[in-house]
Amino acid sequence: MSRRAYVYFLLTFLLGIIVGGVGAYSYGWYSGQWHRKPHHHNIVEYLQRKLDLSSSQAAQLKEIVSEMQTKEREVQKQVQPQFQAVRNEARDRTRAILNPQQVEKFDEMVKHWDEWRKKHPRPPP
Repeated sequence: MSRRAYVYFLLTFLLGIIVGGVGAYSYGWYSGQWHRKPHHHNIVEYLQRKLDLSSSQAAQLKEIVSEMQTKEREVQKQVQPQFQAVRNEARDRTRAILNPQQVEKFDEMVKHWDEWRKKHPRPPP
């Protein structure tokens, strides 16, 4: 191959790396993977700053918040079936007022919503 072909190959390779890197960075930033801290860190940092907590107090607060979140998750697991029952009741009532074509579209929408909900679970409050 000629020298020019090697240069084009190298430029194409470098351009691919740059475009891929920018794409990965954009995805990471806009999805929140790289710049959002877990919720309890925000609480601890906020209270540490506002209340001028010592490092010992901040460590204790982290433990308290972590335990609270574990308990909240347990409660959420217990009540989740009740939320699902309410959701299903509303969906059934909605289907009752729709025509067959609308029901088909609605079911597709519901499927999409449920898939989204599985991918994006709510963080504890």
